[in-house]
Parts: sequence; structure tokens; C-alpha cells
Amino acid sequence: MSMALKYRARLCRTLCHAFGAAALAMCAGVFATSGVSAAEVQSADAGSPPPARDFGTYVPTGRATRIEPTEAPTIDGLLDDAAWAKAQVIDEFYQLDPGTGQPGSERTELRILYDSENLYVGIYNFDREAHLISATNRGRDSNLGVDDSVRIYLDPLNSRRNSYFFEVNAAGARQEALIQNNADFFKEWNTIWAAKVQIVDDGWIVEMALPFGNFAFDPTKPDWVFDLLRTIKRKGERIRWNSIAASTPFGDISRSGTLTGISGIDAGLGLDIQLFASTRYRFDWQQPQREIISARLSGNAFYKITPTLTGTLTVNPDFSDAPLDIRQVNTTRFALFQPETRNFFLQDAAAFEFGGHGFSADDNYMYQPDNARPFFSRNIGLANGLPVSIISGGKLSGEYGGIGIGALSVVTNGTGITQRSQILNVARITAQIGESKAGIIVTNGDPSGLSKNSVAGADFQYRDSNFLPGKVFQSDFYYQRSFSDIRGDDDSLGAALFFPNEPLGGEAHYKQVGRNFSPALGFVNRTNIRQYDGRIQYRRRDLGFRWFDVGTTWYAVTGLNNHLESRENGIYINANNRFQDEYTLRLFNNFEDVPATFRLAGRVPVNPGRYSWTNVNAFIQTSNGRPYSVKLNMMCCSFYNGTFFRADLRGDFRPNALIQIAPHYTYTHIDLPTGLVNIHLLATDFILNFSTDMQLSTQLQYDNISEDFALSLRYRWEYEPGQELFATIGQSAVIPGEPTFVPQSTQAAIRLGHTFRF
Repeated sequence: MSMALKYRARLCRTLCHAFGAAALAMCAGVFATSGVSAAEVQSADAGSPPPARDFGTYVPTGRATRIEPTEAPTIDGLLDDAAWAKAQVIDEFYQLDPGTGQPGSERTELRILYDSENLYVGIYNFDREAHLISATNRGRDSNLGVDDSVRIYLDPLNSRRNSYFFEVNAAGARQEALIQNNADFFKEWNTIWAAKVQIVDDGWIVEMALPFGNFAFDPTKPDWVFDLLRTIKRKGERIRWNSIAASTPFGDISRSGTLTGISGIDAGLGLDIQLFASTRYRFDWQQPQREIISARLSGNAFYKITPTLTGTLTVNPDFSDAPLDIRQVNTTRFALFQPETRNFFLQDAAAFEFGGHGFSADDNYMYQPDNARPFFSRNIGLANGLPVSIISGGKLSGEYGGIGIGALSVVTNGTGITQRSQILNVARITAQIGESKAGIIVTNGDPSGLSKNSVAGADFQYRDSNFLPGKVFQSDFYYQRSFSDIRGDDDSLGAALFFPNEPLGGEAHYKQVGRNFSPALGFVNRTNIRQYDGRIQYRRRDLGFRWFDVGTTWYAVTGLNNHLESRENGIYINANNRFQDEYTLRLFNNFEDVPATFRLAGRVPVNPGRYSWTNVNAFIQTSNGRPYSVKLNMMCCSFYNGTFFRADLRGDFRPNALIQIAPHYTYTHIDLPTGLVNIHLLATDFILNFSTDMQLSTQLQYDNISEDFALSLRYRWEYEPGQELFATIGQSAVIPGEPTFVPQSTQAAIRLGHTFRF
């Protein structure tokens, strides 16, 4: 179709929206003389009400249309290829919010094609105010929710629990992820796929090509679970194919639709080989003779042993693309949890998740939920706080015979303490039982090499998506035990109840950690405890707000002797207005029984004793749909037996699709009878998105407690799917109290990567 005819087709679609079938018939007659089918300009009357649906039982069905590889559409963001005229048009979409259950305010058309190698998705997002479409973020794997966007969920194995997630915004930026247990979101998963976007006179169009080699699938099952969610940012509107309930969790596919007709597909040999060549430079400013230039080769191989089970081998893995760790200053008496950032471990992290909601918590909580995790991959490649080289590693992930499998074995270099390499292992097996699952986990090895250590655990995660008709209920249970040189009181157990519904919702957790529970490959920062916590919330979606919440939270920790050690009780109100600004006000009371002296931020001592205090927390977040948005989180006024104030300010400035600036500043003031400390933490991200596949990002961090300064510049260009150029420059320094800058080290690396798919 010529460009002139394309624009005439768009005009006809707009007329069809306004004048219905008569305009469609007229357009079809006009275009017939040009060799353009009516299907290419068809658009049903937007004013026709869809049939009444019972969303508690409704499961829509759509058909994927088979085409020959020679008919494959060009991925350019224009649905003008002849193949698209063969596709079924799916156009029945409903609002999640603000008008739950109502038809979308703007029409959406979904078309799905496939050939032997790829699934093709075409989405026409009609918009009668196309000039107001938000398209400000071109960053790969960034927060695309700040713009108009579409998300698709694919579950080839029909688990209705785990899915592949792909998102594209109106600027053409892409993000992919794995979703586990209808809740856990692993955005670090990356694969090869293509998507292009065009903003046109009457909306915006997305075209995607998703290779079947990306997915674990059963070739004997032609039906896949599928869903689509569209966001119209300026209206605060979310439109979905199914799962029509405002309380539906972000990644829930338990009630999503069914995509039929997928058969005779080919994932090839199922072999992906990634090769990397890199050059590195390091200069130590304190020892000028320590200038190092090196080159290295590394690689990964991914092989589909079966269509649903993948084996991975890595040799000399390269982590130069890992971002800076999140800067934290500890104002508690327990170690902080630092998330994993290395892609090799993040790619299949979902396969090793254990305990379900036993290791999660709502954002209102003021503590970390990660205590007593049996496996924490960040421990691999780290011993006694020092980095250790990884020589090689292997993984199994996926399903076999209906059994979920996750297995990892890694060989690391000697630590300098033991002077010998270590073999570290973890295995996780799960079985699906309806919507629920049961599993076991086993770990073996100590990264430090100083002891023999293993952990074994079992869990059961129950889910009912039609509990008290139309409601979701989940309950998770786990038990685990460590085996080390110290025996007795070496286990941990937990339970969680989760009721994510409206207007009444909530959750409750219980966790017990033995005095000697010691997962060398996991994370534990508080032992010899019983922990109780929970939340009850009531939500209204009227009163002039998008939502208005009233709730209470509680948190208590006792010793195994039931002696109270910590407590926090809180009440809160939370509101989100029609402009999508959010406000929270929280009042809470704390109690701590401190058994031994510790130091806040490593400086101010807190003496043994029983302390009680009350604080107020206010949180304001302006809508991220604007080019300029801020988050302000303030807390005061007491802490232990002194005074306290904290202000955490985050900004997100996107004046255009090229530039994004995200400053972050935290000020904490603590004044106790034993001393005073003022904490300043500064972090800033400056990003230039030259295109959706080329980015230059700068990270800057500093805090006045460690006095450490870090700067990282990272350039990434994916010039073809699966082919990437990456370069980084890093500078570390110390900035003492006086205005001096003492450089510590300068590092640089350049890496070329290529993925070969067979």
C-alpha cells in the first residue's frame, strides 16, 4: 500500500469511528479500486456496547492465524502487510480502572499471526486525541509505565501462574521479563525480539516479532494463555482483554484469555551461543605502578534439551555491564540486603524462588522481608566481602514431565583464605497442583571455603483465584534447615496468608529463625526470633479519588523464648487523585529492646535498654505521566531516646525522549544523648537515549558516612537483535570532610557481544 493510501486508510478508520457501518461501506468501495481490502480499513463502531460479561467466569478466546514464512510482515510499526488482513481482529477490551468493567474509552484492535519460527503481534491503539499520546521514554528495560504503553503476557505451558512479559511504549522502547507465581517480576530476563512503533493521525501502532526459540513450550499443546494490557497515561486508564478487576495484581494471568491454533512451530536446534570479547583497563591512584591492561574472552551457551527444559553453560563470565549497587547507609542494628545485579544470575532467578509470600512484604513496612532466604545468588563470587572470580558455571531451568526444575553449579577461584577453588550448588524442584505448587530446595557449599554447609527446604504455595467467588486467596508455607559444623536450633519456618482484593484486602506473615540457622549461600541477618507481621486495608474507588485507602499494619519480633524484642504498629491513609498524584500519611509507634550496644551509621552509640517512640510519615508522589515528577518521603520526630528527621527526595525529569535525569537525595538527622549524626546520601542518574537501542547512562553516588564517591558511565548499543557493543568507564574516590577529592581507582572496559541462534 502506498503512503498516500495508508493515510487514506487511517482517515477511513477515523470516519468509521464517527459514522459507523455506512462510512465503512463507502471506504471499502473507494479502496476496492486501489486493490486494498476492506479488512485493512475496517473499524467497528466504537459506540456499539459490548455484550454483558460475568468477569468472574468469562475467559475470552482468540485465534492465532498461520502464515507462511514468505508472508511474514515487515516489523515497521505499520499494519499494511497483506498478511495482517488474514488475522482475526480482537477488539473487546475492558477497563481495569478508572471505570472497572466498562469498555475502554479508546478502541484497541489486536491481531496475531505466526509462522514456523515467530509469533507476530499487531496492536492498533486508536486515540481520538493522538496529539496527547505520551511518548517520552526511549530507554531499554526502563520504566515504560510513564508513557502510553501496551503489555502482553504469554503462558505457552498453560500454567496460569508463570508467564513471559513484553512491553512496548509509544516511543518504541522495549522491556521483557519473567513473571513467577502471578506476582514476582524478574525484569532482568533478556531475549531476542523485535518491536516497532508508529504514531499516526488516529492513534499509535505496535508490531512485534517474538521468536519461538525464546519460549519453553509443549508442541502438543496448541492453546496458550494470553493477555494484553493497554495504558492510556493521561487518563490514568488501564484496558485489558480479561482479568477485569481493579485489584488484579500486576502479573496475574489466572483469569487471562486463551490463544488457540498454535501448532507446527519450530524453535530450531534450540541452541543459542553468546560470545563476548572485551578489553579492560585499571589504574590504582594510590599505587601508580598498578596499571593493568587485560583482554578476555567469555561465553554462554543455552541449549533446549527439550522444548521446556534449557541447559546453560558459562565460561569466564563477564559482569562489566552490572550497574553500581544501590547506595545505602545502615541506621539499624542488622545487616542490609543488597539486591543481585548480574545478568547471568538474574536470567533464571524465577526458577530458584522459594517460600512465595513468606519472603515478601507490602511497601508500608519499615523492615526487610529477606531474612532467612535459603539462596541468595549475590553470595556467589563474593567471599568475606571481597570479590572472587567465577571460572565457569552451569544451569538447568524449565520443566520436564510437568516438574519445574532449577539447578545451578558454579566453580569459583580460590579466596586467598583457602587458596583453593570452590564448587557451589543449588537445586530447586517444584510440582504444579492446579493453581498451587509444592517444591523443595537444596544448596551446598560455602563461598568462603571455611566450612561445609548445606541447606534443605520444602514449601507449598496455595492459590485459589475464585475464593469467595471472584476473590483471590493465597497461602504459603515453608520449612528449611541448615547443616553445618554447629548442630541444633538450625532450622527456619514460615507461613503467609495473602488476600489481594477490594474493597477489603490484607496479608499476614509468620517467620521463625533458629539461633544457629546458617545458609552460607543464602541471606540471614537476624536469628533466634519469631516474627509476626501483617496489614489490613479498606479501599474505596469513589469519593472523588482514583482510590482511597485506610489501613493498619503491625510488626512484632520476639525471641524463641517469646520475649518481645521489636514492635511496630501503624495506621495509614493513602489516596490517588484523578491526576494520578499519590499521598500517604502514616502514624506508627515503635518499641525496641536493645540487648547490647550498637552504633547508628557506625557512629552514634545506642546503649542497652528498652526504647519506645512514635513517628509520623508523610509521602507525596506526583504523577510520573508528567515530564517532571517527584517523590518526597518524610519522617519524624523521635528515635530511641532522641530526635529524628529524614527527608528522601527523588526526581524524574524527562524534558524530551532524548534526556532523562533522575536525582536522589536523602538527608537523615539523628540526635541522641550519646551523640549526633547527619547523613547525606546523593545519587543521580543522567541518561541520554539516542534511540530505543542506543543509550549513554551516567551514575553518580556519594555519602558522607563512608565518604566514598563513585561515578560510572555506561554506553550500550544493540545494533542488531542479539548483537551489542558495550563500553564503561568508572571512577572511585574518597571525599573527606574538607573539600578535597582523593581518587582511588579508574576502570574502563569495552565489550563486543554476539548471539548466534541455531
